[in-house]
Amino acid sequence: MPAFDKVRSRAHQLTGDALGRGQPLSWFELVYREADVGEAVVPWVDRVPNPHLRAWLDMKPQIGGRALDVGCGLGDNAEELVRRGFDVVAFDIAPTAVAGARARFPVSPVCYLVADLLDPPADWRSAFDLVVEAYTLQVLPPPERGAAVRVLRTLLAPGGTLLVIERGREAGEPKGDMPWPLTREEVEAISNESLALTAFDDFVDAGDLPVRRFRVTFRRR
Repeated sequence: MPAFDKVRSRAHQLTGDALGRGQPLSWFELVYREADVGEAVVPWVDRVPNPHLRAWLDMKPQIGGRALDVGCGLGDNAEELVRRGFDVVAFDIAPTAVAGARARFPVSPVCYLVADLLDPPADWRSAFDLVVEAYTLQVLPPPERGAAVRVLRTLLAPGGTLLVIERGREAGEPKGDMPWPLTREEVEAISNESLALTAFDDFVDAGDLPVRRFRVTFRRR
């Protein structure tokens, strides 16, 4: 097995172990901790801002205000949001990830915090003009994913925007291994009576292994 594939597979092993223990979120800290010493890789960490976030921001030059970066990892998306003029709060459930972001950007104005999306601070309710969720829902098992969606709906200020970026699949396709792609129907179901779906981009992310992506925008009514 090539070295990269070997360390990448460690993330999948940690996920399975955590699910087996009934602690589906515990593996995030473990994978970041092992990545720090070269024993694993964090599959979604590229050390550059998400290109689909950047492209979306390019199309929305008028948007601004207070932003929340969900599952911030090592901070690249949060720093891109600051560069675009947002006042940014960024959080991750993994203390090692948050420490890594602070170390990489020691003079950043981003407020980096350790927090749990399933139990966020009370003062985050209705507090953000933009909430960015990129590649987080797809690494959560269905029960936790549903709980996360319910929380995401509560974080937007009136008129605020939720941006969701995920792997996509057809309803009849296998779910596969983590990350578990979402169907269009699952993403559309994020909307409800207070959250309107305003744009749905369905495209292929070209690369060595092309991946289907959904980039979806919701607006709080």
